Amino acid sequence: MHLSDAQTLPELLTQMARLGDHPAVVDGDTVVSYRDLGGRVAEVSRGYLAHGVRRGDRVAVWSPNRLEFILAMLGAQAIGAAVVPLNTRFTGHEASVILGRSRASVLVVAGGFLGRRPLQALRAAAADAGPSDGPVSGLPSLGLVVDLDSAADTAGELCWASLLASGTAADDAAYAAAVAAVTPDDVCDIVYTSGTTGLPKGVMSAHRQTLGVARAWSAGADLAPEDRYAVVNPFFHGFGYKAGMIACLVAGATIYPVETFDATALLELIQSARITVLPGVPTIFTSLLNHPQLADYDTSSLRFAIAGAATAPETLFMDMVQVLGFRRVAQAYGLTECVVATLSRPGEELEHAKQTTGPAVDGIEIRVVDANGTDRPVGEDGEVLLRGDNVMLGYFEDPEATAAAIDADGWFHTGDIGRLDEHGCLKITDRLKDMFIVGGFNVYPAEIENVLRQHPAVNESAVVGVPDERMGSVGRAYVALLHDADPVPTAEDLRDFCRARLANYKLPREFVIVEDFPRNGTGKVLKTELRRVEPA
Repeated sequence: MHLSDAQTLPELLTQMARLGDHPAVVDGDTVVSYRDLGGRVAEVSRGYLAHGVRRGDRVAVWSPNRLEFILAMLGAQAIGAAVVPLNTRFTGHEASVILGRSRASVLVVAGGFLGRRPLQALRAAAADAGPSDGPVSGLPSLGLVVDLDSAADTAGELCWASLLASGTAADDAAYAAAVAAVTPDDVCDIVYTSGTTGLPKGVMSAHRQTLGVARAWSAGADLAPEDRYAVVNPFFHGFGYKAGMIACLVAGATIYPVETFDATALLELIQSARITVLPGVPTIFTSLLNHPQLADYDTSSLRFAIAGAATAPETLFMDMVQVLGFRRVAQAYGLTECVVATLSRPGEELEHAKQTTGPAVDGIEIRVVDANGTDRPVGEDGEVLLRGDNVMLGYFEDPEATAAAIDADGWFHTGDIGRLDEHGCLKITDRLKDMFIVGGFNVYPAEIENVLRQHPAVNESAVVGVPDERMGSVGRAYVALLHDADPVPTAEDLRDFCRARLANYKLPREFVIVEDFPRNGTGKVLKTELRRVEPA
């Protein structure tokens, strides 16, 4: 079977229904076939319509990987609304900022994930913005909150069953018209990335782009209906969403959502479901390789993996083939603004695959340039520029940031440093900006520094990424205190202050109190030198 050529997500659902009883999603004991998936999505779409959601609105989804996330997302996109996925690790403050900036009209949330109380945290954080009508005071655009984990409606919240039931009142003609009105150029999703300014920026993609990313990934992975894909990467991230969920739907493969990563549970799933495709960050594979009972599990079904998004140990790729049994291990390069830019070639030698992220995928051009915009020779470092159909439309309601990122000739300036080899394969060698990656998640120092700046005893801070064997990198915060700080905070005090305001992966591992920072002639902190200052 060839990959779907659909240009919108409702068209994709209609097209793939021809696979009939073939499983589209297997979530625990629940199996949804390709024939039934469209109907399940339509229930959600009708529920949204009954509550006033219209084309161009934003629907936020704050949930781990599960069937309801897929239905909530596709249900919005099928009637022309754009989805805003929220990181499950967000604090109430972080979620409030993105809900406010996106002006989302609906929030679908897993209210009891891992024992947390996200709605309680959101309400406490949003209240700081001032009173307003609606289910969450301080978020005036938010008109509906749907709690996936609630068994009944409560004050200000609708349960999932009630959303579906309310859809029976939706007008058939209005529903059909809403689906028919969706075009390939409609905004499909707005995925927020903090960026180097510390303010979240909404990366907009159209339906044709999200599907184009999925096709590029599926083609590079040889994804087919026979594949059973354990999606460990979170659906709120492009890796789990476009190169996971949507890639499966484009190829007719079966999605196995993994809600939380547990090495034992994942090994059991691989064995029982005969999982064939398992991409992830290196931490996932090192955890499987280090599992004390690995030899007791049958992992022979594993066919394809991408170990990306963080620095991989030297022997990882070889161990994935020789110990876990993968028949092919690849690398890819992308970022929120262009989720799949490069991917290792089929038949690539393992030694070469582990050293480069492969050549550009179809439809993407790559340049490596110096500070003056001049192309660098093969093998020499420069900034990586991307251009092509699947590069973002721009940042939501932020034309200045869009113009700063995409030049007049359409080249997106990634801020990453890399080099091209004689085969046209890209190797990323550094970050032009200060971003570092913790367990596959991008961390922007400016965001942490902005939080530390709010502490009454902090004068200035500088955050850097330092290597970590398990997570790839972790944060280290150097902090200069006010001379009259009273009381003087300890490193633990600063950690607690940040913990209340930042997701745990953004929380620096170490806090180092310094008298001052190494600086250049203009007073800018020299983070390269700062990294050499070890904690006492």
